Amino acid sequence: MTVPAPPFDRLDGLDPHELAQALGLVEEIEHYLAGLPAPAPPSTSPPAPAAGPYGSVRQPWNHGEALPRRSLLDRLTRRPARPVEVTVAGHLRLTSRYLAEAGWTQGALWDARGRVCLLGAQTAVLVHGYGTAHTVRRARAQVMEVLHATGRPVPSPDVWNDRPGRRQAEVHALLERARARAHFLGI
Repeated sequence: MTVPAPPFDRLDGLDPHELAQALGLVEEIEHYLAGLPAPAPPSTSPPAPAAGPYGSVRQPWNHGEALPRRSLLDRLTRRPARPVEVTVAGHLRLTSRYLAEAGWTQGALWDARGRVCLLGAQTAVLVHGYGTAHTVRRARAQVMEVLHATGRPVPSPDVWNDRPGRRQAEVHALLERARARAHFLGI
């Protein structure tokens, strides 16, 4: 398709859209865009960990989550930042990640080396500004549901955590099952 060139001596008063139309640029761009493949749907999987030429980089336990930020009003009133909203499934995932980074212990919320039990990890996630006390209670309910559904009736997850012979891998597996259940329920 050949389009005659506009008279260049009258370009001063010409609208840029009219010029593009006259030069055939609009049709050419539309034809080009029609030939491009459709864009891929956005991925719902979490971003891949950063990797360099020497291997992957270790990520902090709260990687991928927004950091709690104090607003101007928070600073003026000297109050802590509003907690970052997380789902129950998100809280359980963060609890497992915190437990993996800090280390696991039994019989105490935390020890001198900074290791935490299941309740200590949930408390630490809450204290770092992720979720509310209501989120923690709902997460503990999901853990209890998994324990009872798998034939391990105990009065609390802490009793289960402190049983002799318990291993950290079992705690992570319990948290993952509870997270999957909460995710399935949409909470």
